Amino acid sequence: MARLSVNIDHVATIRQARRTWEPDPVFAAAEAVAGGAHGITVHLREDRRHVQDADVERLRASLTVPLNLEMAPTAAMVAIALATRPETVMLVPEGRNEVTTEGGLDVFGLQERLRAVIDPLRGAGIPVSVFIDAEERQVAAAAQLGVAICEVHTGPYAHAFHDEGKLGPRATAALRDVQRTGDQIIAAGMRFNAGHALHLENVAPIARCPGVWELHIGHAIISRAVFVGLRAAVAEMRECCAD
Repeated sequence: MARLSVNIDHVATIRQARRTWEPDPVFAAAEAVAGGAHGITVHLREDRRHVQDADVERLRASLTVPLNLEMAPTAAMVAIALATRPETVMLVPEGRNEVTTEGGLDVFGLQERLRAVIDPLRGAGIPVSVFIDAEERQVAAAAQLGVAICEVHTGPYAHAFHDEGKLGPRATAALRDVQRTGDQIIAAGMRFNAGHALHLENVAPIARCPGVWELHIGHAIISRAVFVGLRAAVAEMRECCAD
C-alpha cells in the first residue's frame, strides 16, 4: 500500500483568515498521525499566506513521523531547510497569484539554478524531492541533479476524472502517463511519489500504480474533516489507498 503524507496547509489557511492562534496546524498534524498518516507535509510559501516559520519549527520538534517541507527553490528557503532539517525537502514552483501549486517544476529548463539549491541540501544529508509533470525529460533532468524523489503531478488525471465523472478515456490516458513516468523514475534510481487533487473517489487507481511509494494529499482530507473529524478523514483516505 502506498504511504500517505497529509498536507495540513489548509488548517493554517483557516487560522490566518483571522490572524489568530486556532486552529493549530501542529495539533492538526498530531490528529492526522493518530488517524494513520505516515508523514506530514507543509508548504512554507515565500509570502507566508498560511504556514508560518514557527509552525515548521514546532512540527520539527514534535512530530513522530517524517516531515516533508515543500518550498520554492530559493536561497532563503534553503537556509530555513538547513536550519530545520526536515526528513525531505520538496521543491515546487510558486506563484503569488495562484490558489495552490499549479503544474510541475521545470527541472529540465532550470537545471543550473536548481543545482545551486539542491547541492547544499544533499550535502547536509537532506533528501530532495521535485514536483514534476509527467514528462520524461523532467525525470532525466532530476536524475542528473541527484534528486532522490520525484513526485508526479496528478492534477491532469484528477481533473479529467472530475470532468468525466469516472475513470473515463481522458482520465485513463492521464493515469497511463502517471504510470509511465513512475516507471521512468524508478528505472532512474529515484523514489516515485504522486499527488495533487486526489480525493476519496479518484485516489485508488493512483495508489495502485506499480512502485508508487507515497501520496501527498491535503485539501480533500481537510475538507472531509469538517464533517467527520481529521482522524476519521485520514483513516478513510488510507482505506481508499488500500483498495
